[in-house]
Amino acid sequence: MATGSATPTPGPPPGHQRVREVMKAFRPARKFKPSDSKTSVTSLDFDDTGELAIIARDDDTLQLYNCAEGKHAKELKSQKYGVHLARFSHHAQSVIYASTKIDDTIRFLSVHDNSFIRYFKGHTDKVTSICLSPADDTFISAARDDTVMLWDLRSPNYQGKLNVHAPYLTAIDPSASVIAIASPGTHTILLYDMRNYDNPPFATFDLQSIEARYLGQHGGEWTKMEFTNDGLSILISTTGCGHFVIDSFTGDIKIFAYRKAGHSGRLPPSRSPAGRPDGSSPTLGQGDVCLSPDGQFLLGGSAENGILVWDIGRGKPSSNFVLEPMVTLPCNSKAAIVGYNPRTNLLASADRDFFFWQPDSDLMM
Repeated sequence: MATGSATPTPGPPPGHQRVREVMKAFRPARKFKPSDSKTSVTSLDFDDTGELAIIARDDDTLQLYNCAEGKHAKELKSQKYGVHLARFSHHAQSVIYASTKIDDTIRFLSVHDNSFIRYFKGHTDKVTSICLSPADDTFISAARDDTVMLWDLRSPNYQGKLNVHAPYLTAIDPSASVIAIASPGTHTILLYDMRNYDNPPFATFDLQSIEARYLGQHGGEWTKMEFTNDGLSILISTTGCGHFVIDSFTGDIKIFAYRKAGHSGRLPPSRSPAGRPDGSSPTLGQGDVCLSPDGQFLLGGSAENGILVWDIGRGKPSSNFVLEPMVTLPCNSKAAIVGYNPRTNLLASADRDFFFWQPDSDLMM
């Protein structure tokens, strides 16, 4: 395991083939271990500048890291309320996160001085999704109380409320004009106009037949939803044998990213917490896949160690849209959570330990 500096290397030069080679050369460059070996990471996010990463853990702490220096920067404790789905706002060193104890309030925290800026109260059951608008201070949240709420960071009161059956996952497209709400229980994705969210959805995609075809009798719960950077596709990750990339206009399948070994073992937001086989504390994950910033690659974990990489940009799926991973990036740990820094050529993965990854220059020669 390399332990050198994690200072980001320059981004890959133009040319998809060259980018493919860079993706294959990623190796762990920094490893961070929690003091408690049973502690698990439950969410991961990067700030707009790419300088900082923040993870939430099931020991009720937030851990802040400096991506440029490859160092742990700060620990923030939330022992009273718990912490999950920590997301950077567009403001310097401030995050919002969901509570896991006492109540279901979303909290807005200043990382600089560890003080609360604002509370967002409205949900009456566990929050399963938090998604910030790429354009402004708007964010949306979904919860087990069958509601999706629209908020503005500048106000403690929700700006809008949608009643949807089991809306466990949410996403906002890159143009900040479309809200996507996924209801795994009904196998549907609902699309709303951001400016007219109180109107009925302008599109509804039923994925039940697609799930039956590709996931088989064992199925798989949905764990994450994300738009590609061009807004043309939607990623739905699952706990099954693969993930769906569908057309965001028609709902038709474009790619089924197949993984032979199955999922990494982290619980999806839709499932009630249950003890892990090794006796560790239960957690709700945020999906074990992510998209590269250019939208050309899908990266994710599996039941085996390392990170799988699918070339969804120019990969050649089979006649039934199945795409095999182009490479498995080696690591001595599972990747239950994966993130790609949008500003630097830096990967991050976590389960119990937290890793920074960089391309190995020797492998690109």
